[in-house]
Amino acid sequence: MKKRMAKIMSAVLVSAMAVSMMAGCGSDKKETTGSGSSTQSTGAVDTSDVMSNEEIIKKAAGEGKVSNWGIGNQYEIQALLAKYGLPTDYLSEDFTMDAFDDDSSTLASAMTYNELGLVKNDYDGAYGYGDTVGYIDMNDEGVAMLEDMIFCTRDFAEKNPETVKAFLYASIKGWEYAVENPEEAAQIVYDAGSSVSQDHQKYMASEVAKLVKTDMNGNEVSDIGKIDDDAMQQTLDIAKKYVTLDDSSAQDKFAKLTLDDIRDTSYYEAAESSDGKFSPEKSEVSIQLKWLPQAQFMGYYVADAKGYYDEVGLKVNIVSGGGDISETTAVNNGTVDFGVTWPTNMAVANAGGMNLVEVAQIYQRSGMTLVYKYDNFKK
Repeated sequence: MKKRMAKIMSAVLVSAMAVSMMAGCGSDKKETTGSGSSTQSTGAVDTSDVMSNEEIIKKAAGEGKVSNWGIGNQYEIQALLAKYGLPTDYLSEDFTMDAFDDDSSTLASAMTYNELGLVKNDYDGAYGYGDTVGYIDMNDEGVAMLEDMIFCTRDFAEKNPETVKAFLYASIKGWEYAVENPEEAAQIVYDAGSSVSQDHQKYMASEVAKLVKTDMNGNEVSDIGKIDDDAMQQTLDIAKKYVTLDDSSAQDKFAKLTLDDIRDTSYYEAAESSDGKFSPEKSEVSIQLKWLPQAQFMGYYVADAKGYYDEVGLKVNIVSGGGDISETTAVNNGTVDFGVTWPTNMAVANAGGMNLVEVAQIYQRSGMTLVYKYDNFKK
């Protein structure tokens, strides 16, 4: 056995928490230059005799060894299986990579910035597989869904437009600095009370930077935080195919949602075109993350540490996620002003009666992959 994950918890533990509370699982249970093709590696391993992506997916699915956490980010996996004409069932995956390690799962869900690093790297708590593993990238497969973004209630945005613009301006500035200086950003998050090791924090920061500055097609993003309607529509379309809600009226409302129901680009556009001077209606605001302090959220910590929030007249309290109250609920009930979630989570929350709105899209491509061992998929 490889080294165990020890106390490092998966960053996706609370991903799509709102979805997990309202939606059924649907079953019982690139990195841009990475191994989107099963025959690509860093050069240390000959993969010429490894199956194609389609062959890998069909073999693993036939053996019942495709796995996912089933807490709201399974929809990309279901869309991938459906793409190849396969049943959309999947094996339940816990928050370690032990099942991958012992081959209970041969095609396991792994975020590029978290679990994939734990599988490949050999620092404390990781498994150390190095170049003996490959992965299938949801962006390359055309089934990617958008992830981390900034949202608030429509009512808050309408009553506090200057506050929203100021917050976005400073947050985007923080993200811009973070993606250009990932090692420094990782250290800032680590000093803020990191939930993972320093080595893993550095790995996470470098991978998160790629999701922020590269889109689903592998193109460089010129405007960090901009809402790409094509990517948003793809996300919503996939969600509508696979999200199953317990409440029939919510399901019907979800099926009818349009982009106008879940996003407003005007605040981001105003922030981007401004001179950086604002008159916030509120001088102190808060943002709830999806999880504990880690580089997944480095832009906000950088904006705070560098004084960018102070520059626009705001004191910002960064609230850790992962507690009993999901980020969508916390924002909706006014416990916090802003939140970080995925568009699908927020769409589900709105279908259930909330009135939330996305105001900036931080991650421009999906971090979801399916990781596998080359040795399990030889021709």
